[in-house]
Amino acid sequence: MYKKILFPILALALSTLACSFNITLPTVQPVGPTQVDDIALPIPAVDGTVQLTLSFGAGTLLLHPGTDSLVAGTASYNVEDFKPVVTMEGLTASIVQGDWNVKGIPSVSDIKNEWDLSLGLVPMDLDIEAGAYKGEFELGGLAIENLTISDGASDVEVTFSEPNITEMTLLKYTTGASNVKLIGLANADFSAMEFDSGAGNYTLDFSGTLRRDASVSIETGVSNMTLVIPTGIPVQITVDGGLSNVTFGSGWEKDGNVYIQEGSGPQLTIMIEIGAGNLVLTR
Repeated sequence: MYKKILFPILALALSTLACSFNITLPTVQPVGPTQVDDIALPIPAVDGTVQLTLSFGAGTLLLHPGTDSLVAGTASYNVEDFKPVVTMEGLTASIVQGDWNVKGIPSVSDIKNEWDLSLGLVPMDLDIEAGAYKGEFELGGLAIENLTISDGASDVEVTFSEPNITEMTLLKYTTGASNVKLIGLANADFSAMEFDSGAGNYTLDFSGTLRRDASVSIETGVSNMTLVIPTGIPVQITVDGGLSNVTFGSGWEKDGNVYIQEGSGPQLTIMIEIGAGNLVLTR
């Protein structure tokens, strides 16, 4: 009997609530027409190392050599807030993407945001700060003295297809859950490299011409890490961590948690701290 009384009461209550409340869903925030800004930064009038910062959020970032200026290229976008801000004072220069003021549900599939930038043969410390984006960087043949890249969930390929024309002191890459390939690292001519990552897929390819001894420090979480080291480069790799699985082919000697490849010339010394992941040593 109580059930027979309860159901009509619930129905009446729900009908009352339906008449009393209006739910307004947020509107979809549309994108606008594509705008293309020319980016141009001249070579500084004073001698010295340029501090160049590229601050990029979401979208596609393309970098390559090929300009007589410090930086030249375009920024294409269809969200007005993405308009880049370009500043230069003395030996300090920056290109910064504007913040997106979201006023509704963003139409993510229609968003366009792409920088296509050429870098000049100027001694520089290059700092790339990015979010969730796709990056293709050809940095061979430039004069990079220090390189710092920090990003979030990204898909990035960095290539040094030609030797860096100046010695690089430090190459530092910090990333989140991402897919990253660094190719031709010997051509970067760094003395020290630091790679810090979360969960993801990472390939560090040390092909190229190794011109001096170099040390590499790698810290990574639950990830798939592949080190490509050509035959003939002397390497000592020390692996610390938890439940990591190390796979290596012929040409490597194993002594505890140390892996050695014999060779001649400058040497790579690599320290790896890896979580529950997979490490592949290959040529």
